[in-house]
Amino acid sequence: MTIRYDALTTPDAYPDVFKVPAPAELGERRIKPRKPGYMIRLAPQAAMEGAAAESAGLAATAGDTATPERERERELLQVQWGLVPHWVKSASDGRLRAPKLVNARSETVTTSTPFRDAWLQGQRCIVPMQAFYVDDLRSGKPVATRIARIDGATLGVAGLWARWTGPDGDTLLSFTLLTVNANSHALLHRYGQPGSEKRMPAILSEGTHAAWLAAPVAKAGEFMRAFAAQSLTANPVETKADKVRDRLV
Repeated sequence: MTIRYDALTTPDAYPDVFKVPAPAELGERRIKPRKPGYMIRLAPQAAMEGAAAESAGLAATAGDTATPERERERELLQVQWGLVPHWVKSASDGRLRAPKLVNARSETVTTSTPFRDAWLQGQRCIVPMQAFYVDDLRSGKPVATRIARIDGATLGVAGLWARWTGPDGDTLLSFTLLTVNANSHALLHRYGQPGSEKRMPAILSEGTHAAWLAAPVAKAGEFMRAFAAQSLTANPVETKADKVRDRLV
């Protein structure tokens, strides 16, 4: 389970990797539940065109990495991390639920009440990040560990977004990260609670970004794969508590 991640530290990756204009402000570096983070989705008109293409059987699949002449327009939005389903009764109810809805299990997303509608309606997004964090509990105490690309490249994680509209017309956009099983992953199987199922974000290869956003719902599950372990690196992170302890020794 991922409950914090690092946002991009330079603006260039937004246009270079994710094909959207860089934001005016990068925002907070460390993203935690209920905090605003950036997501990329198809612009509303492009999404409608995608639905029409799907009905005609023309949408891309996971194996289709060719770049079309004119990619569907994408938009970059800064919204809350932690999904707020459209059916919650109030904003306060949504805020209470959000910390538990920062991750969605890809295997049960079609039947899980908080995420089912977003998945079936094709409300998919890409969450750009530099790294994500897991706890290493092998020593008996949690050691925050940063997982990143070994070459320093950015990560694009598959996600779902939702729009909640209140009785007064106020709206809240939010997103969740999709996760996959990591029990057999050469790197990520080491982390998390001993004896529990290991999970990791569904990291997309750069060549499948467009296909993920445009794929028909029936094909979206094909993108839920574990990212290659040899392309990732894990580094323990020194915390404030560690620094205080070291000064006392």
